[in-house]
Amino acid sequence: MQKIPVYFVPGLAASSLIYERLKLPESLCECVYLEWEVPLEAETLSDYARRLSEKIVHERPILVGVSMGGIMVQEMSKFIDTRKVVIISSVKSNQEFQPLFKQAKYTKTYRIVPTTLLIHLEKLAKYNFLGHKIQMRLKLYKRYLYMRNKKFWDWAIREIIMWDRSEADPEVVHIHGDQDVIFPSKYIKDFILVPGGTHIMLVIKPDLISQHLTEVIEREALK
Repeated sequence: MQKIPVYFVPGLAASSLIYERLKLPESLCECVYLEWEVPLEAETLSDYARRLSEKIVHERPILVGVSMGGIMVQEMSKFIDTRKVVIISSVKSNQEFQPLFKQAKYTKTYRIVPTTLLIHLEKLAKYNFLGHKIQMRLKLYKRYLYMRNKKFWDWAIREIIMWDRSEADPEVVHIHGDQDVIFPSKYIKDFILVPGGTHIMLVIKPDLISQHLTEVIEREALK
C-alpha cells in the first residue's frame, strides 16, 4: 500500500516543531512539514497560499493546519487536489470569528497590535512575579516561535482579520477544544470536540490529537 502524504502547516509564526509530539501511523502516512516564509511585497493571503502550495510534491495529500495554519491549508486547497483538509484550533470561515475579530476588521484596530513586543514575548519568562503556568507557556512560545520578522507578523495579523471566506467547507475536518480563548468553541459549528482543549492543545494534548488524525488517515487509506 502506498503511503498517504500528509503535509503540515504550523500556527502563526510557529515552527513545524509544534507537531513534534504527534504519533501517527508510519505504515500509512508520510509526513512533510512546511515552514513560514516572509510574504512578498503586497502579497495577499491567497497569493501566499498559492506560493506555499508549490512546495507540495505529492499528489492528493492530506493537509493539516493549526490556528493560522488551518486558515492557510484551506486557502491552499484551492490550488491543489487534496484527499482531505484537517484544521486544529482554527476556524472554517470568518463567520466563526469571535466578535473582537469582527470588530477589528471594521475599525482597523489590528493595525495597532504591538507586533514587536509579541515577537520578543518569551523574554518575560525570566520574571518571577509571573505565575508558573504563564512562565511555562512563555517557554513553549520560545521553543516553537520560528518567524521573528515584523513584516510577517504585521501581514499575518492583517490577513487573518481580513480573511474573506464567509462559508465553511463541510468537507473540512475540524478538531477543536472547548477552552480555546482565541477561537471560542461557542462560535464554531461542526467540529470534533477535545474536552479541556485550549488553543495550544496540540502541544498539551498530543495523544488525543494524534488519535483523531490517525482516524482521518485510516479512513482515507480505506478509500
